[in-house]
Amino acid sequence: MRRVIALAAATAFAAPLVLAGAASAETWTKFVDGPNGTQWSYDADYTYKDKASGRVVVMQAVSKPEAKLGPSGPGKPDGVGYVYAIDCGKKNLITVAAYKPSVALDIPSGWRAETPKKASGPENEALLAAVCPHAEHVPVR
Repeated sequence: MRRVIALAAATAFAAPLVLAGAASAETWTKFVDGPNGTQWSYDADYTYKDKASGRVVVMQAVSKPEAKLGPSGPGKPDGVGYVYAIDCGKKNLITVAAYKPSVALDIPSGWRAETPKKASGPENEALLAAVCPHAEHVPVR
């Protein structure tokens, strides 16, 4: 009987961990169409507010459906994209890192000290329009 109770307790404890792992899956949300059939999407599961800087950190990826390219995250054979840190109030961003199949995602430790750039251009403006309204609802890390 003790073994049954111990097994039930272990299973009850492990179930939320399995579900939490599923929540970290990629959930891509398209936010703009680009030229030549490209599309830009952001990963809602990766998006968070950086506690140290107050910026919203978001991973975006490019896709081209007719070429069966992405959107995908780092390490995937069709993963091509960027990680940005966005200041929604000032409408600027820091390019934290880039990734593609031949270049792994490498987040530099000093990214917060980089000089932000104005979020200009249709893709960057669309990214801010898609992400910033939800900035208060993303997790803080």
